Amino acid sequence: MRSVYSEWIARRPMRLAEKLWRVPWPVLATTCILAGIGAVTLYSVSGGSFIPWGERHTLRFLVLLVVVVIMATIPLEKWIALAYPAYAVALLMLALVPFIGVDALGAKRWIGVGAISFQPSELMKLALVAALARYYLRLPPGEVRKAANVLVPLGMIAVPVLLTLQQPDLGSAALFVALGLSLMFLAGVPVRYFALGAIAVTAALPAIWSGMHDYQRRRIDVFLNPGMDPLGAGYHITQSKIALGAGGVAGKGFMLGTQSQLDFVPEKHTDFIASVVGEEWGFIGMVLLLAIYTLLILLMMVMAQRCENRFARLVIAGSAMTFFIYVFINLAMVTGLVPVVGIPLPLLSYGGTSMTTLMLGLGIAMSAYVHGRNS
Repeated sequence: MRSVYSEWIARRPMRLAEKLWRVPWPVLATTCILAGIGAVTLYSVSGGSFIPWGERHTLRFLVLLVVVVIMATIPLEKWIALAYPAYAVALLMLALVPFIGVDALGAKRWIGVGAISFQPSELMKLALVAALARYYLRLPPGEVRKAANVLVPLGMIAVPVLLTLQQPDLGSAALFVALGLSLMFLAGVPVRYFALGAIAVTAALPAIWSGMHDYQRRRIDVFLNPGMDPLGAGYHITQSKIALGAGGVAGKGFMLGTQSQLDFVPEKHTDFIASVVGEEWGFIGMVLLLAIYTLLILLMMVMAQRCENRFARLVIAGSAMTFFIYVFINLAMVTGLVPVVGIPLPLLSYGGTSMTTLMLGLGIAMSAYVHGRNS
């Protein structure tokens, strides 16, 4: 007797028109709105010009949007087959970074191939979701709760975390942990295991602190007391808070933010672009922006719920959680609720690597929904 998975995989192949009909266009429309807000904000921070950031941001998004639609038509079994190999390749690249990586700002996080450079940690964000989803695909629901079956995904998370910490890249390592544990929770791992993990991490905090780099400890010190170095390590968060506070309820208006237009806000086109939005459009603008992100994440979670295949559900939920974690950490960072870790705001911040990672993850999620939904 064939398994449910075998029956699912042997379904009648869909025609291209049927696949395109199944694509969740409202999700793509929401991403277009966010990318449009990003382009307009980049126009503002460039002093009223789409060059250099707004133009590249828009063109990159449009190309990736086409790629996402194409990925949505690829059968889901192709992504299932690629999950473990992609994870292995990403691990190999992370392991090679200390030896062939490119030095930048005192860290090796990039691998250069000719004129092209990329971050292996970005590939791992996609591969980790796919590999964990593949692991849980054939694991019977009753087996998920067993301790032995909890150790395997923990190891799959721990290895890239340790390799990334060697670069050092605390932000990506933290994202791997958050993303991996989210997938485990959604797969049905009992809460008691997470509670035990939290206790273990708390007990290990002294060792973790002693093993951190000086600049990482400095960031935490400044996070706890931004006033200790307002012109040095605390400058980013201080200026970000000033910009957000200056925006008030309704904002100063488009291109009228003094903190951003006079270049007081650092990295205003990348990690701190939310500060620009808050200064120009105020509390109301930030609430609307957060509402759009919430809509995108909820739409994706509904997509996951409508799928009957576990791999499809977890891949879509993983993509949704990636967006959530990016948004949560970035907004918490610019408001001073967490230390500065260099996480961009999805589809708003300028940067090809993060946008490519998020959009490719969305493309796999689209494929999962098109080929794995109930009806």
